[in-house]
Amino acid sequence: MSATRKLRIVAGMAKQLDYHTIREIFDRFHTAEAEPKGELEHVNVYTLCVAVALSAQATDAGVNKATRGLFAVADTPQKMLDLGLDGVTEHIKTIGLFRQKAKNVMKMSQILVDEFDGVVPNSRAALQSLPGVGRKTANVVLNMWWGQPAQAVDTHIFRVGNRSGIAVGKDVDAVERAVEDHIPADYQLHAHHWLILHGRYICVARKPKCAACLIRDLCMYEDKNL
Repeated sequence: MSATRKLRIVAGMAKQLDYHTIREIFDRFHTAEAEPKGELEHVNVYTLCVAVALSAQATDAGVNKATRGLFAVADTPQKMLDLGLDGVTEHIKTIGLFRQKAKNVMKMSQILVDEFDGVVPNSRAALQSLPGVGRKTANVVLNMWWGQPAQAVDTHIFRVGNRSGIAVGKDVDAVERAVEDHIPADYQLHAHHWLILHGRYICVARKPKCAACLIRDLCMYEDKNL
């Protein structure tokens, strides 16, 4: 079980917001940035899958710095296998848990070659069968590459969802269901990117930037830093 999936919240959850308030929140997010994009660099679905898997317990900026050189020489499963474990390890050694992640990348690439003809599958179950790919990673790939309204709940979404009342839940699974249940369908495709970016740059963990928040009047967070 991933560290993100183990997240729990026992106190301080906001009340779940009503439909009209949530729609207003996402109207504002949409007006501010209609097409939010993920920040992990990739050149195809395979490199996206690898990048997301590498991002566990690491920053997107740190992953991008490591993978630019890696993807320049290995942008397919077979090329990754040809590069070898030592080569992959050398490229990603600046990322946390790099040794285990390098092994997972190699195992993932081997399975893709042996069982999927070198093509990344586009079902959640098949993606999650790959080493290093959990539900969150699978949902990111399904959303970013195939345009499915899959919700990848990370620490940012978990925090923003519970603080604001947008998606309240005691664990990651509950927050994922809350996002799916309460955010209007026409905003589902980009919902997780709006929430991640909001959590990364505005609704940060220790000192949320409430004065700069475009939804501060709608948010249920009681300890606003204004």
